[in-house]
Amino acid sequence: MSTASASVRRSPFKKWCDQNTGLFFLIPWILGFLIFKFYPFASSLYYSFTDMNFFKGIREYGIMNYIDIFTEKETRTALLITFKYAFITVPLKLVFALFIAYILNFKIKFVNLFRTVYYIPSILGGSVAIAVLWRALFRDTGVINTLLSFFGIQGPDWLADRTWALFIICLLRVWQFGSAMVLFLAALKGVSVDLYEAATIDGASKTRQFFSITVPMITPVIFYNLVTQIAQAFQEFNGPYIITGGGPRNSTTLVALLVYNYAFKENEMGMACALAWVMFVIVMVLTVIAFSSQKHWVYYAD
Repeated sequence: MSTASASVRRSPFKKWCDQNTGLFFLIPWILGFLIFKFYPFASSLYYSFTDMNFFKGIREYGIMNYIDIFTEKETRTALLITFKYAFITVPLKLVFALFIAYILNFKIKFVNLFRTVYYIPSILGGSVAIAVLWRALFRDTGVINTLLSFFGIQGPDWLADRTWALFIICLLRVWQFGSAMVLFLAALKGVSVDLYEAATIDGASKTRQFFSITVPMITPVIFYNLVTQIAQAFQEFNGPYIITGGGPRNSTTLVALLVYNYAFKENEMGMACALAWVMFVIVMVLTVIAFSSQKHWVYYAD
């Protein structure tokens, strides 16, 4: 009798376990999210309102970090340079990726080889080795200036000139167009051939077909690439850090690099967290603007 009653008492728990078995399989992910995602996320928000220092600890609380971000010349310059970097690289990268994808969409010889070759920079472009190679290409006595000297052209000191340094960093990001190109290529493959045939019968030129058929039909992919590339551009770190170190005269110091300098060079973790949160809010606002604007230019086929 006692055994039966114990069985009855255990049955609700057993029933709950049977109904929620999936939760046990999610425990590793939940723990990983809480420890490695949520806790750092919440901690950075907390520290952004302090003067947290690795060695001195916390001595003050308030919004002083956010005030300094918008009043100090160094941080305001870094924000402006980051915006400039993003608004140069994102459009150029998307245009170049779409252009190459459009060419590779044609049935040409060795097209699969060309697709692979054009995708390789996206695999290697973010690595430290490629950034070091990029610096070797554009230094004062590098490969680029050596090639220019053969034509009697005196090349500038690319990485030490404020006029050219940011352009070289932007060029590295634009060169990594492979991932966007693959998405554009997949979108181009999905455009119905019937639309082009009907346009050809109506006498539309290739240029008119591109802007009136191709571009509207792939706007969802354009929108996706736009959002992801904006987020990536505002997080750029490897290029400025390895190629120029933020110079000359902080002309290539992007926000991500400034966060690193505050956190690991000056040990001002509070300021670094505040700057990271400002960058997060900027990206979020730009993303919201992009999502709000899509109803005016993104075409979703039913």
